[in-house]
Amino acid sequence: MLFVILIGFMIAGFVVQSRLKSKFEKYSQVGTSSGMSGREIAEKMLADYGIHDVKVVSVEGRLTDHYNPQDKTVNLSPDVYHGRHVAAAAVAAHECGHAVQHATAYSWLQFRSQMVPLVSFSSKAMNVLFIMMFLGVAASLLPMTTAFLLVIIFQAAITLFSVVTLPVEYDASNRALAWLNNAQITTPSEHEKAKDALKWAANTYLVAALAALTTLAYYIMMYLGNRD
Repeated sequence: MLFVILIGFMIAGFVVQSRLKSKFEKYSQVGTSSGMSGREIAEKMLADYGIHDVKVVSVEGRLTDHYNPQDKTVNLSPDVYHGRHVAAAAVAAHECGHAVQHATAYSWLQFRSQMVPLVSFSSKAMNVLFIMMFLGVAASLLPMTTAFLLVIIFQAAITLFSVVTLPVEYDASNRALAWLNNAQITTPSEHEKAKDALKWAANTYLVAALAALTTLAYYIMMYLGNRD
């Protein structure tokens, strides 16, 4: 049953990703009235919020845009960094939204950042445990119920991280859209297109969170079933 559900989420994830790429391509053809590049928009948004210790840099790849709180950099893909269109404006402002969250000690972002080491450990530990269970090694070291309980604990950490990511991403988009409007970087028509692009970007995180929750529920049911 889990396999079928996860296949469904994989298909949904593929559809959402394809839709996101399609939206990006579409809105990459719509220039902004401001004529500013993604880099210029990012730098202006940071300056408007009084953030002067964050650098805007270009990174390789496509849709690889992200904010790195460790070295305080807004990393923009070439299409966004140099682009003078609605898609670039939306993405650049969104990533700066994360920088604003960091500067203002946004609680959900802080919580997610604190979870990163735990999630990294949980993911690696769960993979090792699954390999041991597949090879039959785990059974000689600990009871099956204990192994399932560990899997649940590791998956719970991963699931919580996915769920916490949602308010972080939605808030960054809301900050971006509000600033784009207030700073008059986009016209009302352009603003709606930027909003649409960010909506589909957020949907990728929503699908991931739902998949993680479903997987956790399945593991819990397996654990309870093995106890009976």
